Amino acid sequence: MEQSRQPRPGRRPGLRVGRVFGVPLYLNASILLLALLITVLYGELAGQRLALSPAAGYLVGAGFVVSLLGSVLAHELGHALTARHFDIGVRGITLELLGGYTEMDRDAPSPRVDLLVSLAGPAVSALLGVAAVAATMALPEGTVAHQLAFQLAVSNVIVALFNILPGLPLDGGRALRAVVWALTRDRHRATEVAGWVGRALAVGTVSLVGLLYAADVLSLLALPLTALVALTIWHGAGQSIRMARIGRRLPLVDLARLARPVLAVPTATPLAEAQRRAGELTPQRPVALLVTDAAGRPVAVVDPAAAAAVPEHRRPWLAVDAVARAVADLPRMPVATDGERVLETVQTHPGAQYLVTAGEDVVGILHIADLAQLLEPHRKMNT
Repeated sequence: MEQSRQPRPGRRPGLRVGRVFGVPLYLNASILLLALLITVLYGELAGQRLALSPAAGYLVGAGFVVSLLGSVLAHELGHALTARHFDIGVRGITLELLGGYTEMDRDAPSPRVDLLVSLAGPAVSALLGVAAVAATMALPEGTVAHQLAFQLAVSNVIVALFNILPGLPLDGGRALRAVVWALTRDRHRATEVAGWVGRALAVGTVSLVGLLYAADVLSLLALPLTALVALTIWHGAGQSIRMARIGRRLPLVDLARLARPVLAVPTATPLAEAQRRAGELTPQRPVALLVTDAAGRPVAVVDPAAAAAVPEHRRPWLAVDAVARAVADLPRMPVATDGERVLETVQTHPGAQYLVTAGEDVVGILHIADLAQLLEPHRKMNT
């Protein structure tokens, strides 16, 4: 169970199913796999222990799935409501295969707030675990209610303990980041430290489970589940390290220098002619072709990838309009926008090109490849 400021690359919120305390709730498609597995496996276990028919056992399994999802949702609400208490907007909660995550619209403003938001989720899980333990002790053994209470107690206690492990992307890793941030006054360094601890935890988890399996303490079924959990932690930790390194370079973003200067070409200009004019300028950096109407107003921007895909023999006969995107479809950024706001715009409105403006005038075109090269100079980019 993790919190995140922005959606990670490749991650989708899933199907929106409603709102809880005003927070949008999404279900990832992977949750269906989890629901099916738990319903079948736990249904068979409950059926054997309680001497139920197969159908009744599966109904109990389905009830456990609903209770478990409720526990995960409560965990994430702990993060979400605590964040809102500190005026941090919450975009939504997503439940998925290995738990859930809460998407926030900005980072915590201080180490203290970061620590409190991080620990709120495990605290809710711990409280639910204690309540379920009390219910287990109060309910008569051999009943469906007792069995469900026992499994919820185990699940919530495990979730609380596992999530306080001090490595990103776990909640305990965010708490560790908050502590290191407070000590060093450097959020990015703190994130990298917690990320590398998270990678160490992933390796340690696989190693420990492998040793326990070799000693016949755990069954073979534990190995693929552990591998999936460890892979998720490793990937999340790697993303955290990457974002910390990007964050350290955000002050280098200067749209006045980074954006490609524009060369205005009238609508219906042949692509070959427009490219010839751009080549005559011989600039130190590539030029963006801005298509203008008869009154000189910008109406579109040539897409370099689409233009490059046109065979050379066709370029004299193809107008620039055919390989251009309307300016109305491109996000805008004022030329004075700082690095953090630029990154937020890119994450909120993914695309290949962005208009850089000064007032109403388009003064440049930011290409995502240029921004990526600045922020991650050692990473291979697809241009």
